[in-house]
Amino acid sequence: METTNSVPPIDVQSTENRDSMWDLHQKLDQPMEEEAGRIKNMNREKKFSSLLVLRLAFQSLGVVYGDLGTSPLYVFYNTFPEGIKDPEDVVGALSLIIYSLTLIPLIKYVFLVLRANDNGQGGTLALYSILCRHAKVNTIPNHHPTDEQLTTYSRHIFHEKSFAAKTKRWLEATALRKNLLLILVLVGTCMVIGDGILTPAISVLSAVGGIKVDHPKMSGDVVLVVSTIILVGLFSMQHYGTDRVGWLFAPIVLLWFLLIGGIGAFNIWKYDSSVLKAFSPFYIYRYFQRGSWRTLGGIMLSITGTETLFADIAHFPVSAVQLAFTVLVFPCLLLAYIGQAAYIIKNQDHVIDAFYRSIPESIYWPVFIIATGAAIVASQATISAAFSIIKQALALGCFPRVKVVHTSKIILGQIYIPDINWILMLMCIAVTVGFRNQSQIGNAYGTAVVTVMLVTTFLMILIMLLEWRSHWILVVVFTVLSLIVECTFFSAVLLKVDQGGWVPLVIAVVFFIIMYVWHYGRAKRYEVELHSKVSMAWILGLGPNLGLVRVPGIGLVYTELASGVPHIFSHLITNLPAIHSVVILVCVKYLPVYTVPQEERFLVKRIGPKEFHMFRCVARYGYKDLHRKDDDFEEKLFENLFLFVRLEYMMEGCSDSEEYSSYGQQTVGSGDSQLTNNRNMTISLKVDSTVTSSGDDDDGIIPAKSSALSAPNNFFSSAGQPSHQTELDEMEYLKRCRDAGVVHILGNTVIRARRDSEFIKKISIDYVYAFLKRVCRENSVIFHVPHESLLNVGQIFYV
Repeated sequence: METTNSVPPIDVQSTENRDSMWDLHQKLDQPMEEEAGRIKNMNREKKFSSLLVLRLAFQSLGVVYGDLGTSPLYVFYNTFPEGIKDPEDVVGALSLIIYSLTLIPLIKYVFLVLRANDNGQGGTLALYSILCRHAKVNTIPNHHPTDEQLTTYSRHIFHEKSFAAKTKRWLEATALRKNLLLILVLVGTCMVIGDGILTPAISVLSAVGGIKVDHPKMSGDVVLVVSTIILVGLFSMQHYGTDRVGWLFAPIVLLWFLLIGGIGAFNIWKYDSSVLKAFSPFYIYRYFQRGSWRTLGGIMLSITGTETLFADIAHFPVSAVQLAFTVLVFPCLLLAYIGQAAYIIKNQDHVIDAFYRSIPESIYWPVFIIATGAAIVASQATISAAFSIIKQALALGCFPRVKVVHTSKIILGQIYIPDINWILMLMCIAVTVGFRNQSQIGNAYGTAVVTVMLVTTFLMILIMLLEWRSHWILVVVFTVLSLIVECTFFSAVLLKVDQGGWVPLVIAVVFFIIMYVWHYGRAKRYEVELHSKVSMAWILGLGPNLGLVRVPGIGLVYTELASGVPHIFSHLITNLPAIHSVVILVCVKYLPVYTVPQEERFLVKRIGPKEFHMFRCVARYGYKDLHRKDDDFEEKLFENLFLFVRLEYMMEGCSDSEEYSSYGQQTVGSGDSQLTNNRNMTISLKVDSTVTSSGDDDDGIIPAKSSALSAPNNFFSSAGQPSHQTELDEMEYLKRCRDAGVVHILGNTVIRARRDSEFIKKISIDYVYAFLKRVCRENSVIFHVPHESLLNVGQIFYV
């Protein structure tokens, strides 16, 4: 079936009719426009009162800064595990700590990286989502122009000759560059997951180990047992969610910062105020002159928690986090480290447990209790960050399907993943019991943290070029300063790979294999489905009954394709003698945005002539959106279907027969896509494009504001007006079919490697991906499909 691209002349009367039609269209779309104005760039446009910012800054202490705040427990011990040879080494190490805290957490993260949040969402995958919106770097090619019409899909348009446009074209040029970018992001993601294992181990072990200061004869095994009990209790409480115990976190961390800051100031006054000379960078130069390079791994632990700061930013405005850090966190940390250094200079033998020994005896036990509480809070922050980033990876197709529990009805980002929680707990206990001391765990921790920072730096370079469109000089300055500091630390932690630094590498390799192979398998499966989709000419040739008996009921055919008819559908009707009276192709699609507003979630289209009773529904989600059990997906789908049918007939009523005859063969361009209007109609809920002889042409979802309207001639009366009775008949027909029963038809596409494939590909597809697919959750469970209404249709493809 061919269509013509000629555009016939339009008379004045038809133009007036179209004007009235678009007036109605705008009235119908008015609620969505109001919502768009409210939601778009929500995080950046919100205005907070000063009092509210102060309250949110207080609350952010318990969620964002727990990990960074507990670093004084173990930094000096990991810096000088073999003791202090020269008191000036303490001053040099302190100078490095001061400038590391200033350059990395304060300048780079708090004032630069936090600005790169994706509408309040942080982490490496949030940065990757921003890049996917500004450049076509997604390795699964399911992008569609209508995705860009979402109110939460913010991106910039580049001038063709700008440096940003050249960077964009360079990234998009080859599949290798896209894969390298994905690998970089996955490495950072895996290291954040490793943080969720190492932070609880080192924080709890360091806090509990303080009890030996007051009881020096206590066995180290007792400390291990107590630490293990606390860790088991911590992970066991995760299913309650942070919203139920979060009210305890902020006061504990606030008290913790005030105590360490106060104790630090007291120690400076009591022991050695000359340690303040460490503010001079000259002592850094002297420190390196004495060959103290290997101790940088311990010093780097002073900035651990910075990467968690960015991953946990979702619940608070950037201004509140910045205020908390500059006013409280940063000064208290400086006082704590300077005070410890002053104490260590006078008591060099106490460097192993300098934090607890520097505490005045009268407040030792209160500080010990609060330190343990702060360690638990720090562990909670990294565990929550691991849950959050795995949820993002899951939505972006980079992690096997796992159960995600939404623990708060108010805060969208508070989630709990049971399977991951218990895996993290077992690995955390194994690390704690296996190493038994802070030094080796600290070496492992440092490797994970500096790797995440390097990944963030490389992604920030692209963000500055593509989203911020910064001048290249600013980009160079940021890159050089960041890489000098971080590569210096990285070179030091590499020297300690054999002393515990191998742990995060092993953890990262395991999770990376899982994530990359899963993503690779999904990409191959999507590629197979895309190239094997059925031509609409074949569907049309079957006639309105599709060559089968149409039985009462509605069939929901789930597919990953947002356009075209999947091959699984032809496989179904070829092997079954009957099909449902109404067929709806359902595509659940995740986009590189943090959320999709409910009003814009569903796109409904009609496929083919009306007598075919075939529709398509695309349900779009962001990486923070969840399929909740209390959300009736099926009910919302049918609400949008009925709304579509009503609007379709209403739009037909705004035009006479002459207008339809003149528009029946018109082609309208919209951005990167074209819609050839013939027999179908596009409105605010988006209707399918014209059926052509190519299977790749069923791709016509375009924005309503760019569409022309047409309708099938056989649904008009002799006067050329649409029949209201026809609308009622179709609505009643759909309702009767729904009452007859709804069957969920899930396509189960199985891929296998060809016999002549490479060995690595065979292992990845036939064993690793197949195993992950068997152990992960079924789609029917995720969509909450009743077992009695489920029909699985499978096919095997060789790739």
